Amino acid sequence: MSIVWMNGAFIDRSEAKVDIEDRGYQFGDGIYEVIRVYNGQLFTANEHLERLLSSGDKLSIQIGYSVEEFKGLLEQLIKKNNLETGIVYMQVTRGVNSRNHAFPAEDTPPTYIAYTKEVARPTEQLENGVTAITVEDIRWSRCDIKSLNLLGNVIAKQKATEADCYESIQYRDLTVTEGSSSNIWIIKDNAVKTHEANQFILNGITRQKIIELCRGNDIEVVEAAFTIENLIDADEVFLSSTTAEVMPIISINNVPVGSGEIGPVTRKLQQLFKDAIEQECNQLA
Repeated sequence: MSIVWMNGAFIDRSEAKVDIEDRGYQFGDGIYEVIRVYNGQLFTANEHLERLLSSGDKLSIQIGYSVEEFKGLLEQLIKKNNLETGIVYMQVTRGVNSRNHAFPAEDTPPTYIAYTKEVARPTEQLENGVTAITVEDIRWSRCDIKSLNLLGNVIAKQKATEADCYESIQYRDLTVTEGSSSNIWIIKDNAVKTHEANQFILNGITRQKIIELCRGNDIEVVEAAFTIENLIDADEVFLSSTTAEVMPIISINNVPVGSGEIGPVTRKLQQLFKDAIEQECNQLA
């Protein structure tokens, strides 16, 4: 039996139903978050939930819960499902209303959903690295909002899958933005660089944690745009996300990154990130 949280109640997953006129279903009119769970504990939950509320504000979705209220509900959900290592997925839509592109009345209640899923740490890929391709970024210009409008990301991820790669690295006018489901980083002469947090990328929570770890451990980190040429010329490249952590990229478009081996700065960041998990969630399961 799997328990989900929906519209204020804990229910069996088989009982969770969404109305056909829910705006998330019909328009993608909603927001979501994915939060990692290690050793039964939420990791960087406050940051994820604060971003959820921020996304709601940007889309004028009236969210009726605080960070602490959400956190308490998710902790209960984890316990009810006996989750040790995995994720919590949560979603908020603008609610149910007769189909109309314009927003419904302000008193329309949002639709809330949260569920858990077992997801192991990708230890083999973290150790050996992954491959990527580059694709044009065809998404809208408000990628800073973690919305349900993910069709551009889905198309990019499918292109990576068809190329037998882990990720697609997206670019606009030859400037690298981010992956289909990750932030992208390059390392040149021991300096770490990633696209600045603006409307063209999602300011990933793992991204923010890595920047914090760099600054706390004397690793030069720069938040600035870089080009496809810079990407190909990098000594090391990695991606980051909630589920992928600090994931080395060893080849792009079938061309090895640097020496083709995972570099020392990436390895150091992997260890620092693992240490941060252990510090916040006691010990890795």
